[in-house]
Amino acid sequence: MRESWTDARLDDFAKHVDSRFDAVNRRFDAVDRRLDVIDKRFEALQRTLLLASSGVIVALIGLIGTQL
Repeated sequence: MRESWTDARLDDFAKHVDSRFDAVNRRFDAVDRRLDVIDKRFEALQRTLLLASSGVIVALIGLIGTQL
């Protein structure tokens, strides 16, 4: 049996859909927060690798300079 869509039912449906989209938005916000944390960790790793590689390059240049 087919039910009719009254204005009240359509309003209830719209509220339900809106609440579902709000839930999806909250989940995306949570994912964004986690990605921000991961991004900061990658930035810190990149900074550490840059400093370490710079130290190795300086050490190698010093070693080469002492051998000449």
